[in-house]
Order: sequence, then structure tokens, then C-alpha cells
Amino acid sequence: MKSEEQLPEDIERYARQVRYAPLGVEGQRRLLASRALVVGCGALGSVIANTLARAGVGHLRIVDRDFLELNNLQRQVLFDEDDVAAGIPKAIAAANKLNRINSQITIEPLVTDVEPANVLELVAGVDVILDGTDNFETRMLLNDVAHQERIPWVYGGCLGAEGQTMTIVPGETACLRCLMHDAPPPGTTPTCDTAGILGPIVNIVASLQANEAIKLLSGNRAAINRSLSVIDVWENRIRQVNLDALAAGNDCPTCKRGEYPWLRGERSSHSAVLCGRNAVQISPAGRAAVSLDALAAKLAGVGRVTQNRYLLRLAVDDYLLTVFPDGRAIIGGTDDVATARTVYARYIGN
Repeated sequence: MKSEEQLPEDIERYARQVRYAPLGVEGQRRLLASRALVVGCGALGSVIANTLARAGVGHLRIVDRDFLELNNLQRQVLFDEDDVAAGIPKAIAAANKLNRINSQITIEPLVTDVEPANVLELVAGVDVILDGTDNFETRMLLNDVAHQERIPWVYGGCLGAEGQTMTIVPGETACLRCLMHDAPPPGTTPTCDTAGILGPIVNIVASLQANEAIKLLSGNRAAINRSLSVIDVWENRIRQVNLDALAAGNDCPTCKRGEYPWLRGERSSHSAVLCGRNAVQISPAGRAAVSLDALAAKLAGVGRVTQNRYLLRLAVDDYLLTVFPDGRAIIGGTDDVATARTVYARYIGN
């Protein structure tokens, strides 16, 4: 496109990326007509959502189960101290910010956990899924649902100074279960709580993920990276691991046999230790909606209760309980699942 050509008004704000020849006006129109699901809006997810909103992806569905804390600001680029002080969930804070960045697109924030019971509804109608999570159980669930529904998805993960990402196109590339047969057992791998995490690796990996989504959504599928990218910003190493032989030569239960145990709920737990938080999320089986007003009245004499339309917090003893309207709770002050369940039962109920 020549620099003097006038762009249509609806894509003029994207002029600099439209003038990149492989994208062009047609690619931008495809982006504006596309829908992306960002699962998790913490470190990776906030960078991904920010990049895709600015790029003009027409509909962003942002799903996150958590609320903001001060230590998030070191690497979660969409948020600031005012968001932390407001005590609102990450998905809502992200939507508030993104709506001010690009009013042309639709931002759909959802404050919920991603689990077998709701994942099909969450992926309905989307053209790509982006991984901003911090645990392999959810990633395996995304891998299952992506293959069943034939939706491309982009895996990403970071720890310390290292990160990795791969783009997964069902029926064309290796999947996450080709790479790792099972999710690592709890406690067997380092976390950001034990190993730390640097902000630059988050930005690099999330930017690569977002760029892969832009390729897919703009109609440039042939340009995607079909290798596993592994980057260490401290040791100055970048590796590309070719996965062609892995995709062709294994008997993957997901790719080759269509087995989806995480999607069927056979491999899903109802509690999760939150990375770097000294906290555990409790998701009671068969949970029903909770009236935060009624719960606040119940807990008024127990400890210090604060509440907004999205969540209720109870500070009691050495714990901080954050309860959501869907019955989930995050128990801060312990990373022991059994203790967290006891605290939940004591103050919220069975």
C-alpha cells in the first residue's frame, strides 16, 4: 500500500499495521470480524489482551477467576494501583481499561473459573483461544476442548527468566498432550512462588502468542510458527524445537484417538494452589449461586467483611477469604489444600 493512499475510516487507526504488506486492508477487516478467547488475564493474559485490543480484534472474551493484588503490578501491564485499591476482579479491571483504549471493539469480561462444566460455553463462537493461565490442568482442558471443537489455540508459559510457547492447530500440528503426556503432579514442578518470574519474559512470550493469533485471525495461517519456542532472557538463549516428527510419529490420545478426559471431567480437581499467592482456590462440586448480601450478613460478626458487586472478602484470624457469586472462594494465608478446605467449610459452609 502506498503511503499516500487514504485508508477507509473504520481502519484508519490501524494504519501502521495495515501498511505491513502481509496483513493489509483485507487482513485488518478479518481481524475486526474475528473473536478471540483469552483464558486468564494475569501476566500473560493482560499483555495478550492489550495487544489484541490495540490490533483491532473485533471481540475479546476475557475469562479470569482472580482479583488484583499489589504484587501483580510487576508484570501485569493492564493494571495500576487504583485497580488494586478498588478490589475488583482482573477481568473487570481489564475490560475497563481496554474499553478506553479501543471503543471500536467489544470486550466481554467474565469472572469465572474455566472448568469442564462451562468450557464449551466459553469457547462457543471464538476463532482462537489464547492461554494466559498458570496451571497445566486448565491447559490440558483447553487442549481437549480445542481439539474437539477444532479451534486453534496458543499455549504459553513462563517461569523465572524462561518462557515457551507453541501454536496448536487441531488436525495440523502437534498438540500439548503430544508434548507432555500428562499434567505434572502438584508439587513436582517449580512455581513463580518458588522460582520467581521476570517481567520481560512475560512480555516476550505473550507478544509471540498475540502475534500468532493475529496471523490466524487475519487469514495468514501458513505463517504460524509450527515449532515450540523456548526463550531464556537471562542466559540469552532462544531455541526452536521442531515438532513435525512428534506430531507424525506418536499415538497421542488427544490427536490420534480423540480421548478428552479433562473435558469429560475425569481429570479435574475442585481446588488449586494459586501460583505465588500463598492461596488456594476452592470450587465446590455442584456449587450454586451465592447471595453476597446474605453471606455478608452471616459473616458480619465473624471478622472484617468488605463487599462489592463482584466479590466478598472476609479477613479472619490469619486468613483472607474472597468469595465470588458462583460459590468459588480463594483462601489466602495458606497453600495447603486441606487447610483451605477446612477454612472454607468453617466460614462459608459445605
